[in-house]
Amino acid sequence: MIDILKRITHETLGLFGLILVTIITVCAVLANVIAPYDPIALNIVDRLQGPSASHWLGTDQLGRDLFSRVLFGGQIALKVALVSIGAALCIGVILGMLAGFGPRWLDNIIMLFFDTIRSFPTVMFALATVALVGPSLSTVIAVIIVTSIPNYGRVVRTQTLTIKSNQFVMAERVMGVSTMRILFVHILPNVIGPLIILASMDIPTVIALEAGLSFLGMGVKPPTPSWGSILNDGYTLIRNTPWPIIAGSIPLVLITLGFTFLGESLRDLIDPKLRKSL
Repeated sequence: MIDILKRITHETLGLFGLILVTIITVCAVLANVIAPYDPIALNIVDRLQGPSASHWLGTDQLGRDLFSRVLFGGQIALKVALVSIGAALCIGVILGMLAGFGPRWLDNIIMLFFDTIRSFPTVMFALATVALVGPSLSTVIAVIIVTSIPNYGRVVRTQTLTIKSNQFVMAERVMGVSTMRILFVHILPNVIGPLIILASMDIPTVIALEAGLSFLGMGVKPPTPSWGSILNDGYTLIRNTPWPIIAGSIPLVLITLGFTFLGESLRDLIDPKLRKSL
């Protein structure tokens, strides 16, 4: 891992992406320390102010400091991304390895589940689920987990089907090694590389989905700060002030660029077929 980080720092785009991701992550984790104001504290007297020494990104229609709300919104975004991607990755790995290594009937059942989930457009599935269950952070996370599992499961299944025909796996089976040991000791280390790349590129997509649902009022409930809710406030006040729109857009753009550049760099380093050194 340290070797990969050293290689990333020698690439311009990789280093730029790593710096962006690090800054956003640190700001979100330390929001309680960095934020100059309570993100939900009202101050009607200072409503709709532009950037100043007191309010770096201005204030919204209720006088809340936008810089503080952006910092705490980063906590929501990273929580949704890391929890949902992490859970979907774990479940997808297990189902994908079982589908690729197990009997044909199990493969058919798991693939039917994947195809069923992927037959629904992600946004429409999210909107329908939130409309039935109600808007909340846990609902958004659950929707992202369910819709992301097939992405990782299919990749793992394909890799497992390729690896299980290798001689070292066949030798293990002849020697009577348990299926669980073969899966987690011999197959998992060989399929985890592409998953890391895919997960890093999925993080901005997941964050954008959460922001979109919050923008529509179907994500995080007010007054909890979210980049999507900040954009929603800015949209309703666009004729009065542009700063809420700008404050909500900047972190989304930066985190998308950061994880995209970092994912591209990881792909070049981890995937032997794409390494620039070859």
